[in-house]
Amino acid sequence: MSGTTGVERGPGRFRRMFNRLTSTHEELEAEELQQDCRQLGCTAIGSVAERDLVTVGGTLRTVTFRPRAGVPALEAELYDGSGALSVVWLGRRKIAGIEPGRQLVARGRLTTAQGRPVLFNPKYELRPVGGGISRPKAGGG
Repeated sequence: MSGTTGVERGPGRFRRMFNRLTSTHEELEAEELQQDCRQLGCTAIGSVAERDLVTVGGTLRTVTFRPRAGVPALEAELYDGSGALSVVWLGRRKIAGIEPGRQLVARGRLTTAQGRPVLFNPKYELRPVGGGISRPKAGGG
């Protein structure tokens, strides 16, 4: 008898340890971000499609004030390990807590601007500083 039971098993402990030792810091960070986002029930940014109503999460890599057509706009890049998208709040110059390195979950309708996925004026929740998967702080959008 061959010993297969039909149960899917993940990689063994040795394989996981070997993968961690041979992965770059960026790869490990991306894997951790993807796992956090899955636990929060978010869609991977790398798999979203235009016009979808999405819930995405990740880390803000950049936050800039960039007016659009004469209207103030706060723009941030959200990265989840599988991809990145722009989050834009029109009519805002600054939002408390929206800063590089902060983690958040955003909900909204995805669109594409200049070939890049964008969420305009999403609802969002700031995640607690220091990581963890505890209940996110509420924010308004």
